Amino acid sequence: MSLEAGQKAPSFDLKLLAGGNQSLADTLKKGPAVVAFFKTSCPTCQYAFPFLERLYQRFSGGSVQVVGVSQDSPEDTAEFCQEYGLSFPMLVDHEDYVASSAYGLHFVPTIFLIQPSGEIQISSEGFCKVDFLAIHSELSKVASANGGPELFPSNESIPEYKPG
Repeated sequence: MSLEAGQKAPSFDLKLLAGGNQSLADTLKKGPAVVAFFKTSCPTCQYAFPFLERLYQRFSGGSVQVVGVSQDSPEDTAEFCQEYGLSFPMLVDHEDYVASSAYGLHFVPTIFLIQPSGEIQISSEGFCKVDFLAIHSELSKVASANGGPELFPSNESIPEYKPG
């Protein structure tokens, strides 16, 4: 089982797809962070990540961070971002999976909402609509939406859960 709400998020320092490195501490300096671990070949990741992009678009530029943590090569990660229209920062945990192991991952996607204190507030495996709504609600408490897309528009049929 991956780390749960209430636990301290392990630190990491990973390569950014765009160049350079980014640590969890750097990420949390601006406010809470949604940290989403994934594999490019995972159908549930392919389904879930456009919703993370909606969260990013809705809250970007403020005190909320959204970052992906890829378990694949930089090349495959870049293709994934292009195919699914992802613009939020991507970190690469490829080959040795240090961060993925520290977070106790057994499934992808696994998504964490981490508070600036480093405490995990929400831990979610697979695609769970209720968890996405809870993350949206928590982010709304600390940042105003900037007119980005709705998370789940009423004209879309969204399942309650898709296992990872």
